[in-house]
Amino acid sequence: MNPFSELLELVCGALAELQGRGALPADLDLARVTVEPPRDAAHGEAATNAALVLAKAARRPPLALAEELARLLTGRGEIARAAPAPPGFVNLTMVPGFWQRQIATILAAGEGYGRSALGQGRPVNVEFCSTNPTGPLHVGHVRGTVFGDALASVLAHAGYSVIREYYVNDGGAQTETLARSLHLRYREALGETIGAIPAGLYPGDYLKPVAEAIAVRDGDRWHDMPEATWLDAFQRMGVAAMMDRIRDDLAALGVSHDVFTSERALIEAGRVDEALGVLDAMGLLYTGILPPPKGGKPDADWEPVPQLLFRSTAYGDEIDRPLRRSNGAWTYFAADIAYHLDKFRRGFAAMVDVWGADHGGYIRRMQAAVRAVTRDEGSLDVRICQLVNLLDGGVPMKMSKRAGRIVTLRDVVDEVGRDVVRFMMLTRKNDAPLDFDLAKVTEQSKDNPVFYVQYAHARICSVFRNAAEDGLSGPGEEAKSADLSLLTDPAELALLRELASFPRVVEGAAAHYEPHRVAFYLQDLAGAFHALWTRGKEDPTLRFLRADAAELTRARLAMLTAARSVIATGLGLMGVRPVEEMH
Repeated sequence: MNPFSELLELVCGALAELQGRGALPADLDLARVTVEPPRDAAHGEAATNAALVLAKAARRPPLALAEELARLLTGRGEIARAAPAPPGFVNLTMVPGFWQRQIATILAAGEGYGRSALGQGRPVNVEFCSTNPTGPLHVGHVRGTVFGDALASVLAHAGYSVIREYYVNDGGAQTETLARSLHLRYREALGETIGAIPAGLYPGDYLKPVAEAIAVRDGDRWHDMPEATWLDAFQRMGVAAMMDRIRDDLAALGVSHDVFTSERALIEAGRVDEALGVLDAMGLLYTGILPPPKGGKPDADWEPVPQLLFRSTAYGDEIDRPLRRSNGAWTYFAADIAYHLDKFRRGFAAMVDVWGADHGGYIRRMQAAVRAVTRDEGSLDVRICQLVNLLDGGVPMKMSKRAGRIVTLRDVVDEVGRDVVRFMMLTRKNDAPLDFDLAKVTEQSKDNPVFYVQYAHARICSVFRNAAEDGLSGPGEEAKSADLSLLTDPAELALLRELASFPRVVEGAAAHYEPHRVAFYLQDLAGAFHALWTRGKEDPTLRFLRADAAELTRARLAMLTAARSVIATGLGLMGVRPVEEMH
């Protein structure tokens, strides 16, 4: 389905011919040979690096090898021309039929276009949006959530067996703080004047309805009890209520996780002891005193006392890491080791975690732990999502969780819509900062990426409505029998080349864990379509609907059917719904 894979086969066939002649060694490693679109379209429609990457092993000058390879490739298959280019590329130009027949491929595949066997059904666990269940999701959680969900969709489209997972961090001190905050609000719901919220508790009003529901159900049952009696109950009730709200907010964003795993449940089931037993049996645990961190913010788990330590330096970490605090409680790190071992034992040798910008320093120790506890059979890839700068008309919007001033995920979705939020969160690479301006993201202009792509889909839909009014054939079986050889204008061929690139884009996005590539691609595809639309406005012969050219109209409608399908599929991978009309 990937036309660039077809071209790669032609290149490898030519290389095999050179090997058969003795012009190249028989044992060459062709793994690094690629065929890709050139950076400059003036250089051709595709380019191969074969001569560059094989020259050293072949003991030949790259450009000389490129010249010989180009001679063999010209006329091979549907390659119209192959031209060597310094320092050793071979640029390829195809016959128009190569691009024209991609329409039939797209129409036959429908929403399955771009699917591949890259993943070969291998299981991948993508864990994302695992925020502490102590309050509603806020705007700072949106980017990682959208990124993780889109990445999971891209991986599935590329042939992986994907599970979306949420790790509920309900085993630490923060959920105890939640319980105390909720109990305070419960007393307020019973009529007590609580005054200012004490420092260290969560001041947000989001706990009020939860507390009121408890008061209605239980009356004053918990009011006069000592903390030791009600703490666990309020911790569980608070976490359950927050997770219900989080699930509801995620649904508003179009996100659904397959698995929710509780940190507390893992601890209570003895999974931490079990995981550390594995490390102990490997000689990777010992008791010692770590030196204080050098400069910067102290590590939250550092204490100047003897501690149980994991020898993470044996796996490339900077220092060994503590597993138990002086009060006997497990560190977050210890629980996280158990959690990742649990994922591995559930069949996920490949694990992807999506974390926030403030967790970058945690990566090496966690990767070291995963390597150790899985005996190098498991791998952890961590994707950091940088901060989102929330603006309104260019003015920064300030928020403070401690002061109770937060902009929730739901606030943003309700303000601009789920599709806008999702698309815009993927318009930058995940490790680059992103500005999200509430006033700008809904502008109907070509400078707004989501509008630009949605408008392309809507314009195509308008063409089909006009075709129906004129009694012309629209998308369907008739489009599949159109004479595609009539699509010869450079702007039409440019659109076809963009359409044909989609499978390659999906594979690249999956291989590199970069779903933003799909967003970038859709903008390029929309640009190719809008350029063709504009040409038709200027030149009547290029209009999509020609009453005087029935066969050409059918071919152009087939092309538009393919374009609409690819745009919809690409938007679907991003979790964005295509629109048929713009208002």
